[in-house]
Amino acid sequence: MAGSATTPQAVTDLASPPANWSRVQGLNCRLTVELALPGVKVRDLMGMRVNTVINSQWQLSADVPLRVNGELIAWSEFEVAGKKLAVRITELA
Repeated sequence: MAGSATTPQAVTDLASPPANWSRVQGLNCRLTVELALPGVKVRDLMGMRVNTVINSQWQLSADVPLRVNGELIAWSEFEVAGKKLAVRITELA
């Protein structure tokens, strides 16, 4: 999302899409950020409780995939925005 380091802008602030997109602009979609955790086993999932911490192999500076309805659209990084966790787009796919 475009914006300053302290105040990410809403998706609605992006440039207007082409007019022929008007029919699909109101459709719902699923936006997911993937953080693969290789090596997690079913027994690990069964042992999860509140406050469980699962370590990942991702480096702090590594971008994570951002998908819409399962399709990769961008790479992103996590960021703290106030008291919320946000995702900053770093590269379009």
